Amino acid sequence: MFNQIDPKELSLNPFRAIGEQWMLITAGSGEKVNTMTASWGGAGVLWNKNVITCYVRPQRYTRELIDNSEYFSVSFLPEQYRSQLVYCGRVSGREEDKIAKAELTVRNDRQAPYFEQADTVFICKKLYVGEIKPEGMVFPELDQANYPAKDYHFVYIAEIVEALKK
Repeated sequence: MFNQIDPKELSLNPFRAIGEQWMLITAGSGEKVNTMTASWGGAGVLWNKNVITCYVRPQRYTRELIDNSEYFSVSFLPEQYRSQLVYCGRVSGREEDKIAKAELTVRNDRQAPYFEQADTVFICKKLYVGEIKPEGMVFPELDQANYPAKDYHFVYIAEIVEALKK
């Protein structure tokens, strides 16, 4: 059972939760829902709103669904779901129903789909979409190391409109 809480009351450490435990970014509606694993992002305050920042490569199927939605979710799953997180980061939802194969349960009782297996969920409303550009890189080695295919991330800044905790 999820309870809505004030994001300021979360004990979630964004460095550990995003960078080490990872998150699932999920978007879509009805039959067309997809998710992707992400380990790059941030949480904080921007424009007087509690926000999360997510980075999505242009070729990701989830990006199409985020672009066609006003809302998306970010789900943090307990460590016991590590293999599902690995799988959802490796397989494309264009090629197969990876949510079903990962045996994850989609909940659709909010503005965006999210997962029953999560222990923390952010329901997010898009505020800004931009693209990382090579000319903005202060250190060329960052570009070389992270973008050998020149597939620069899209940046999504979204307001956390609901924080849910089990």
